[in-house]
Amino acid sequence: MEIRLAVSAFLSSHLRSHELASDQDIFALGLVNSLFAMQLVNFVEREFGITVENEDLEIANFNTIDAIANLVQRKIGVS
Repeated sequence: MEIRLAVSAFLSSHLRSHELASDQDIFALGLVNSLFAMQLVNFVEREFGITVENEDLEIANFNTIDAIANLVQRKIGVS
């Protein structure tokens, strides 16, 4: 749950006027541009000490808080 909270806090700090549910698609809502997508990847790498590989760079891994948390859990081996 801590992963979701950290991701949610990061998104909230950058998307100030939007309160997101953990399953809301930030790309479909039009809240993310390509620059912010790279900032999100950078945050995930720094915050959780993982490397996002080229094969991980799919929208499906970053479009919701849940998807990001699932990616991090897979990368760090937490179930």
